[in-house]
Amino acid sequence: MHIGVPLETHAGETRVAATPETIKKLVGQGHQVTVQSGAGVSASIPDSAYEAVGAAIGSAAAAFGADLVLKVLAPSDAELAQMQTGAVLVGMLNPFSNETIARINARGITAFALEAAPRTSRAQSLDVLSSQANIAGYKAVLLAAHHYPRFMPMLMTAAGTVKAARVLILGAGVAGLQAIATARRLGAVIEASDVRPAVKEQIESLGAKFVDVPCETDEERECAEGVGGYARPMPASWMARQAKAVHERAKQADIVITTALIPGRKAPTLLHESTVAEMKPGSVVIDLAAAQGGNCPLTVAEQVIVSNNGVTIVGHSNLAALVPADASALYARNLLDFLKLVIDKDGQFHLNLEDDIVKACLMCRDGQVVRTNG
Repeated sequence: MHIGVPLETHAGETRVAATPETIKKLVGQGHQVTVQSGAGVSASIPDSAYEAVGAAIGSAAAAFGADLVLKVLAPSDAELAQMQTGAVLVGMLNPFSNETIARINARGITAFALEAAPRTSRAQSLDVLSSQANIAGYKAVLLAAHHYPRFMPMLMTAAGTVKAARVLILGAGVAGLQAIATARRLGAVIEASDVRPAVKEQIESLGAKFVDVPCETDEERECAEGVGGYARPMPASWMARQAKAVHERAKQADIVITTALIPGRKAPTLLHESTVAEMKPGSVVIDLAAAQGGNCPLTVAEQVIVSNNGVTIVGHSNLAALVPADASALYARNLLDFLKLVIDKDGQFHLNLEDDIVKACLMCRDGQVVRTNG
């Protein structure tokens, strides 16, 4: 097959969908690979590195004109216009946006959105949400350290003792757990909260204290179990009790990192304006849910603001793109593992709808939208 790897053009996007490591394997399998010139530069991969493993360097039209196109984010209308009818597109295509999928389908493209992969053991190696959230959790702590006007660890110096920073992490999925581990390495004192009681052991194993908000009704306990590896919206009664617990701990915290996301929904509010108003001057909030409305109502996507009482609120929505080399390496491996499911031993595209991962990721084919939302 002819496989194309275009340059990502979305504002702030620095990742690339294939690396020399993955392209070498694709070329070894007999595929022709065209990489758009400059596609990997922001991820510290020059064109020469791709050429060294057998890829051809070409124009955007050459990359988008391939039989199979590998992307990080969904293509724009101008990019879609360069794709062939009947081509295959694989990437993070925002499966919860009916408009985006409809645009892709209108071009007659077979599209796979890897965010829709099931959270199963078999799908772990191609779980793009986990691989990128892991990086986001790490970077969130480094951003917090950058904006925090004090040290993170406790330091005993000739000039006196500096207390360790107190960090509160809301949401203990992949990003939250990585944030706990990273903050711990930097010497912070950490507390963490999550709607799922089952993550208590994971939180504590990383050296953080679990902020427990017990479930009081069967409805609350059922929601707390989650579904498919994701958290579910919790009842108002539980959210009210959690808000009270978070309020008390946030007032004492130096850094709050919020990571709560529910696929296809607006991010839940975890850090209220009234809570921020009582946080200490110089404290920092990193809101990883900024792209979905934020876990804090004061968050402004893509901006760093300072509240009236001196709290810095960081709303970067694509933290993985701030670590582009490793983010690209992990993402490219995710794509490579997915391609094993849709390319047969003869190197041809093969759509096997009996495969649960392939079926879950398939968005559209032959002019038909397979998955819609709402």
